[in-house]
Formats: sequence, structure tokens, C-alpha cells
Amino acid sequence: MKTLFKLLVFFGVFGICFSCSKDKEEVQRITTNEQPAAFWSLTGNVYAHDPCIIKESSTGTWWVFATGTGIPIKYSSNGLAWNQGIQRFASALSWWTTYAPGMGTNNVWAPMCYYYNGRYWLYYSVSVFGKKTSAIGLTSCSAISSGDWRDDGMVISSTSSSSYNAIDPDVCVDASGNLWLAFGSWSNGINVVKLSKSTMKPTGSVYNIAYKSGGIEGPNIIYNGGYYYLFASYGVCCNGVSSTYKIGVGRATSITGPYYDKSGNKMLSGGYTLFDGGNSRWVGPGGQSIYKNGSSYVIIRHAYDATDNGNAKMLINDLYFSSGWPTY
Repeated sequence: MKTLFKLLVFFGVFGICFSCSKDKEEVQRITTNEQPAAFWSLTGNVYAHDPCIIKESSTGTWWVFATGTGIPIKYSSNGLAWNQGIQRFASALSWWTTYAPGMGTNNVWAPMCYYYNGRYWLYYSVSVFGKKTSAIGLTSCSAISSGDWRDDGMVISSTSSSSYNAIDPDVCVDASGNLWLAFGSWSNGINVVKLSKSTMKPTGSVYNIAYKSGGIEGPNIIYNGGYYYLFASYGVCCNGVSSTYKIGVGRATSITGPYYDKSGNKMLSGGYTLFDGGNSRWVGPGGQSIYKNGSSYVIIRHAYDATDNGNAKMLINDLYFSSGWPTY
């Protein structure tokens, strides 16, 4: 996954991102409700790469987890003004290098937090740049604000001989309430596997649901209006304003596919409908995560700010559906 970004983190040059498919003037226009979307006006520490977002019900606090040393964590009382908190892992866990020998020191990728059965489950990846020696790990707590984290171990792993790459986790729920893990990048693309509700780890077969040569990773699946919507990041990230990242989407009537774009092309054959391609300021949007806040959806992603040396920053906005397809 995250190409050059992993090297940058390894050498301590941690730039982070922000994304948008509109320029600054367009964002301002949209926030005045001239279009059916609501961009959140963020302040404070907005630097993040591969961000995921969740709201803690007991305190009303918003949390963002991101790629970086030990999983950087941000928090906000209102989702708008952001503060940098402490990282989840003060040091690397000993078992990580069993699956990702040669990984950067405490270098953790693409976390995803999901609340289920009274606990917050934080999935994350450890890997080696440019290789499939990877693993998805799991840590959980009863409350993010209390920080009572425990190590729940390895979830799924891959080796150089695996068809898939075990990175970029995302938890999704189907129409029957079953939990699934979407994951993967490059290699054979995006995959899903059912999760046990008791262990929160895979059970059953792995299904391949999307592929594209030249880069696909970072899946998110949500169920809405009878369809499963698969979002993925296409292209290459982590090159600042030279990044080619963009967010694409397709949909299916079954969580295991087949997924199609608006034109009827299969996502397994490289098809996708462009959701966010960025613009002259916000370059390379991707690393997205979608959160269901009550009955509404919120999307967070990163992109590289061309007006700030290509640093990666986060963008949050409401996600809507129009004529059966997501928009913002």
C-alpha cells in the first residue's frame, strides 16, 4: 500500500494529507448550501494520512486515527477543531516483525475503528514497502477516552506467495447484520471475508471483489438502499503533489459482488465511477473512510495541499446519495 509514504515515515519525514474535488472557492460555495453537501470547516491540527473517523457515544468526542508512528490519534469536541493526542502504540509489538520483517520502526498503516458489542475495535496494518509480507492487527478498548487498550493479535496475514496483500482493513456490515472485513491492495486487488462476532476475526472464504492494474487499495463498503457501495483509492499515493490518487466507487446487490460502476463495467475488470479526483489545490485524494453517524454518513479522506508544500491534510464532509449513487 502507501508506496513512498512508507519510506517517508521510515525516515521520519511524516507529511500528511487533505482532499477535495473542489477548489477553495467551490468549498466555500458548497458550505453556504448552494449545493447539497456540507463540508466541515476544520481548524487546528488537520495533518493526517489514511484517516478514519468515529464518534464516541459516551462523551460525544470525535476521534481520528491515521497512518504513522504507533497510529497517531486526534480528537475534537465538535468534529471541527482538532487536537493531536497520543499515539496508540508507544513502541512496536514484538509479533509484528513475524509477519512483516523489515518493516519501519513502529510504522503502522491505515487504521480503521469500529464500535461493536460494547468495544471499540481498531484494525491496522503492518507491512514492508513494496512487498506482500503483511498483516492486519487488532487492538480494542471499552472507551477511547479511557485508553484501556488491549492487544487482540493478528487478524489475517499474507506472504510473498499469497494472492492478496493483507493491508488496509475496513469493517462493514451486511443487510443481515453480519460483519465483514474488506482489505487489500495492488496484488489481486480488494477482498472481503466474513468476521466472527465473537473473535472479530475472519471465518470462511476470502472473496476477490475488485482489481485494477496501476493501483487499487484502501477499500470501504457501506450498505444503503439495497446496494453495497465499494469505495477504493486508485493510482499512486505518497508523492505529494505528484500523487495520482483518486477515489472510485461501484455497487453490488451482494457484499461479495459482483460490483459494477455506473456504466455497467465490473470492478473486477478495472471498472469504477470517479467519486473524487481532486483539483489543482487538493491533489491525490484517497485513503478514505466512511462512518455512519446515526442515520447519516460522513466521509473523511486525505489529499496533498499544493498551497502548503504538498502536505497531506484531512477533509471531512457529509456523504449523500442521489439517484442511487453517493455524492457530496
